[in-house]
Amino acid sequence: MKVAAIVPAYNERERISLVLDAIKKAQRIDEILVVSDGSTDGTFELVNADPEIRALKLEPNRGKGGAMRAGAMGTDADIILFLDADLIGMDGEKVDAIVGPVADGRADMAIGIFKGGRGPTDMAQFLTPYISGQRAMHREVFLDIPKLDGVRSGVETAITKYYRSRDLKVSRITLTGCTHHMKEEKLGFVKGFTARVKMYFDIAKILLDGHEFRK
Repeated sequence: MKVAAIVPAYNERERISLVLDAIKKAQRIDEILVVSDGSTDGTFELVNADPEIRALKLEPNRGKGGAMRAGAMGTDADIILFLDADLIGMDGEKVDAIVGPVADGRADMAIGIFKGGRGPTDMAQFLTPYISGQRAMHREVFLDIPKLDGVRSGVETAITKYYRSRDLKVSRITLTGCTHHMKEEKLGFVKGFTARVKMYFDIAKILLDGHEFRK
C-alpha cells in the first residue's frame, strides 16, 4: 500500500522543518505533501524549494478541514497520515508507529497521543484524545466523510465521530516525548487564548450535534 504523509500548515515557516525531518526518516512513508493553507509567512516557498516534498498552495485560507481534504485529493495513496506542522519531539519511528496499525490491517484508523512531552498538551490529549491531529487512515474512508471542507478546529472530532458511527476500529499510539507549540506561544496570549476558546467551541458544537458527520 502506498502511504502519504499530509501536513496542513498555516504560517508555520519557523516550525515545520522539525516534523518534515521526522517524516523523511520514516520507513513507511512513500510521499510527503504539505498543504499551505493561505500562509503569508513564506511557508509555501520554504517547502516548495525542497525536492523531497510536494507543496500545495491554497488561497484564501480554507481552514484545517479544507486543507486536509485538499491534501487527500492531491494524492493517490491508499493510506494517508495527517501530522500537525508544529510538532516537537516527533521522529521517524513515531511516524511509522502511527501508520503501522492501518497498513498492517489491525485498525481502520490510528491516533497518536502525546505522553511525556509537557503537562498541558499531555493532559489535553489524555482527557480528549479525539482532538489529536496525528492520525493515519484509509484515504477512501476519509474522503467519504461529509462536510469536512467547512470544518476548522473541530475537524479531528468530526473524523472520530464518523468512525465511531460506523463501528470502525481505532487504535491509539503513544507518542512518548512528543508535544506541539501552544496557540498562546505562536500568537501571543490574547490572540492565542481567543483562538483556543474558539477551538473548544467548535469541538463542543460537533460533539453536541446529533446528526453531523454520521453515516
